Amino acid sequence: MKTWVFVALGVVLVLLGALWSAQGFGYVTGSFMTGSKLWATIGPIVVLLGLWSLVTGVRRTRSR
Repeated sequence: MKTWVFVALGVVLVLLGALWSAQGFGYVTGSFMTGSKLWATIGPIVVLLGLWSLVTGVRRTRSR
């Protein structure tokens, strides 16, 4: 897989996970996710996956 795919996917996952976390904790309202413990759990997991993808992409870029 190309390194830019890891970086782009990582950015999307971090932003999406942060949004889901904020909705799950009740900071962002107007959704069925607001105040839900499920999304307060899924969000940080997605952020961690995104950070892993970013680190992997950056490491592959630097090793070339």
